[in-house]
Amino acid sequence: MNPDKKYEFIVVGSGAGGATLAMELAKKGRSVLVVERGIRAKKVGSARNIMRYYDSSGTPNRLLKSKEGTILWRTIMAGGTTIVSCGNAARCLEEELAELGINLDREYSDMETGVVPYSKQRLSEGSKRILAASRELGYKMEPMPKLIDLDKCRRCGNCIAGCAYGAKWTALEFLDRAIDDGAEILYSSKVEKVRIENGKAKGITLTNADGYREIMADAVILSAGGLGTPSILQKSGIKEAGDNFFMDLYVNVHGIASDLNQTNEPSMALIDLEFQKSRGFILSPFIQQSQMTKFFHKAERKNLLTSNNDLLGMMVKIADESIGHVNPDGTFSKPVTDKDWDKLNEGTAITREILVKAGAYSESITVSRAQGAHPGGTAAIGKVVDKDLQAKADNLFVCDCSVLPDSPGMPPILTIAALAKRLAKTLAP
Repeated sequence: MNPDKKYEFIVVGSGAGGATLAMELAKKGRSVLVVERGIRAKKVGSARNIMRYYDSSGTPNRLLKSKEGTILWRTIMAGGTTIVSCGNAARCLEEELAELGINLDREYSDMETGVVPYSKQRLSEGSKRILAASRELGYKMEPMPKLIDLDKCRRCGNCIAGCAYGAKWTALEFLDRAIDDGAEILYSSKVEKVRIENGKAKGITLTNADGYREIMADAVILSAGGLGTPSILQKSGIKEAGDNFFMDLYVNVHGIASDLNQTNEPSMALIDLEFQKSRGFILSPFIQQSQMTKFFHKAERKNLLTSNNDLLGMMVKIADESIGHVNPDGTFSKPVTDKDWDKLNEGTAITREILVKAGAYSESITVSRAQGAHPGGTAAIGKVVDKDLQAKADNLFVCDCSVLPDSPGMPPILTIAALAKRLAKTLAP
């Protein structure tokens, strides 16, 4: 790339928000530069691979944690969290966004990701029993809408390590379309701040293997995620960023069952949403598959279960209180509050009931520590950005999980991509 070139748009980050924006802007003929802090992974799908792209805060074999010790699963890589997501495609915060003047119905309808409910016939025997048990108990478990090509899916269950078979939609698909339409991309480049002059964004400063650089643009869109974006904003003089931090906290509940397991299906193939609005949690079948178990249990300092051949598991995910804070250096505070524990414990009690009904031995039930995987809220609509996602500087926009006004307690990828489509229409009518 020409170091002296001025772009119409610089997009920082290539996840669901950044890649969608780059694609939409590039196909309209706009000059776009995408700046990605991570690499483009050549291999995904195993515990060995994930060591390269899960954020360990610079310490190998460690997990990213808040100052209180709350684990956060975060990747730094091209495609962002979409690479290691479970491929879930639920809509979230529709009512809350509508109250802020944002309706995404058209954007959801125009989405090019291929959303399909997971097939009940393709469920593992373990999840079939969980589905039957939940319904016998009066609960409302249903197939999860998925961003997965079922014809390509090998049902290996290693979704959270990345799909080695190309069955799961990721933001790389949109990123490649953007590149085909003329967008440029810089990998392994960390944006330090946005250059703001007289209340207007003029470009960015970044560091990479070539050193310190400035790149100019007519507009800058930050899509660096719930940790990366507020850090950049604060260092750029937007001091309001960083508060209102949520992580969509969750626990994993496991139990041993004879000759029942969930080893041959995608993670979170089912979902129970009946408690989401009234009680603030969702339930979904979930285990780490065999090649992942050792790493994740070691990482959590829990060597509770070593084989998945006789294992049933579920996740309890909550809409946690948005009371954390992200600092300019990227460190963060995120306590698990009493209200958070009330939700986690209530969901865990129901999950335990379902697992035992499905065939797990009651004395074998174990519960993981609380952790999170959807950092956001740190540049919230109505607090840091307006309903058009513009920050308190002209030509500076934000489009990632950090703009969500509340914890959704649900997979946010589809909603972030829809917000990006909406923003692209504003930026390039």
